[in-house]
Amino acid sequence: MGQRELAPKDVAAKMNEKIDLVGARLKAAQDRQKSYADKRRRPIEFQVGDQVLLKVSPWKGVIRCRRRGKLGPRYIGPFKIFARIVEVAYRLELPPTLDDIHNVFHVSQLRKCLADETSYILLEDIEVDKRMNYIERPITIKDSKVQTLRNKKIKQVLAQWQHKKWTNLTWEPEDEMRKYYPTLFELKMVTSNYSLNFKEVDY
Repeated sequence: MGQRELAPKDVAAKMNEKIDLVGARLKAAQDRQKSYADKRRRPIEFQVGDQVLLKVSPWKGVIRCRRRGKLGPRYIGPFKIFARIVEVAYRLELPPTLDDIHNVFHVSQLRKCLADETSYILLEDIEVDKRMNYIERPITIKDSKVQTLRNKKIKQVLAQWQHKKWTNLTWEPEDEMRKYYPTLFELKMVTSNYSLNFKEVDY
């Protein structure tokens, strides 16, 4: 029977040319994307004592750092950097619940935590009602004023809230505060009377 060619030589030559063209275009696209990434890439470096977030590996069916499921967070923490092993490896101070995890991580698994430590809220201090709504309670009343509008005047009080860190002082309508938190005004009245009596004794 002899040998048979799978395709004519001219067809094979054209196919090889197309393959070379596709490879060249893929190489050009990769080089272009690499140039974009290199311009925006910055060396990541941390210092001892910095607060960082730890990346959770999204492995299916495997529990990583006590988190499971696609709705789990991508990062957990923050954790404090205890030591720098090499340029790209850091040792973290992990809580006792993560003792079975090696505490040295590559720099690619870390993200710098930019949040203020004073803004953290302990989970035990959070109150939730039956509808799973977050409950925020005022602590005291700092000041009061009367806001004059075109046709009426509104009494407002400066309330200090329990867990709000950035804007823990807000101006609220006095009638609503008296309706929902009457004990704040009773406490303020007792405090003002005590300070007045103290001044009279001092004189």
